[in-house]
Amino acid sequence: MALKVTFTLFLALLFAGSALAAVKHGFSEAYLQNGNFEEKPDPRNLQKTKLIGKYALPKWEINGLVEYISGGPQPGSMYFPVTHGVHAVRLGNEASISQTIKVKPGTWYALIFGASRTCAQDEVLRVSVPPQTGDIPLQTLYSLNGDVIAFGFKPTTSLVKVTFHNPGVQEDPACGPLLDAVAIRPFFPPMPTGRNLVKNPSFEEGPFPIFNSTNGVLLPPKQQDFFSPLPGWIIESLKAVKFVDSKHFNVPFGNGAVELVAGRESAIAQILRTVPNKLYSLTFTVGDAKNGCHGSMMVEAFVAKDSFKVPFTSQGKGQFKTVSYRFKAIAARTRITFFSSFYHTRIDDYGSLCGPVLDQVIVSPVA
Repeated sequence: MALKVTFTLFLALLFAGSALAAVKHGFSEAYLQNGNFEEKPDPRNLQKTKLIGKYALPKWEINGLVEYISGGPQPGSMYFPVTHGVHAVRLGNEASISQTIKVKPGTWYALIFGASRTCAQDEVLRVSVPPQTGDIPLQTLYSLNGDVIAFGFKPTTSLVKVTFHNPGVQEDPACGPLLDAVAIRPFFPPMPTGRNLVKNPSFEEGPFPIFNSTNGVLLPPKQQDFFSPLPGWIIESLKAVKFVDSKHFNVPFGNGAVELVAGRESAIAQILRTVPNKLYSLTFTVGDAKNGCHGSMMVEAFVAKDSFKVPFTSQGKGQFKTVSYRFKAIAARTRITFFSSFYHTRIDDYGSLCGPVLDQVIVSPVA
């Protein structure tokens, strides 16, 4: 209890003047100042939707063509999904918004934000929190009403500048990523135990949804474990995976799990310390999130020289199964990788990708 109170006070001091988000599963999160963009700009700094001036957006610094918009139908038969409030910002070509925040050096953090593309083109959102920078592709829509995305970082200084940038040069200069809420949460570093070599094996440390979102949180592709938004795990695929929580989804164990939403293009991995030629047991659970994802699913696991296929038929009722295999380590480092064999969409929403859920991964030496 003392640790929880300490982190709550820490965040309250860290973001004085910003609203604390709801406490979920015993973790505290906080919006950045005006992180939901509901503090409106001075009308004198608006030219229709265009923000005029470097500091026209309260609490943020802007560069380039940045628009302040309201969600819903737009001129030209467009629709902007703003699901975390009423207002959002759109970044034109080479435009950016930034804010300097206080952090604790060496602590693991995740930025959690709502984002989506606004035009039918290959849009990218570049997120920068020195020393980390990452490009998040927005071409694939995982849900029609906008996605929530997590970006992990570990600062080296007490003040860092958070920047969201549109690096693309599109045919229409007004096109660009839509950003509708930004928040932050700290992580506890995951550690393996003597009985389980896997760090964060049940995904209890992860980017739990800050906003009132029922779509889960996307973990962007190509994230290494030392700054992954899912502590201890590598997102090594071309597409994102999804972090789901027990409040909005069926989770086999505990509060969090991972949904493999993009078939073979959606994979997570972890590198374990092992003893060559020693025999180990691999146990994990697969199931469905009770989110309208039906049909024949299969999760594939790769470890050392072995591969395992786990068939699972989902009826959308939140069922799951646990399987165990044995493998022999061939090196001092052993990579375990999981991905889904097939692509799926929800039966009640064909525009939303879904897939099997992975939970409670255990690797232990065989006596």
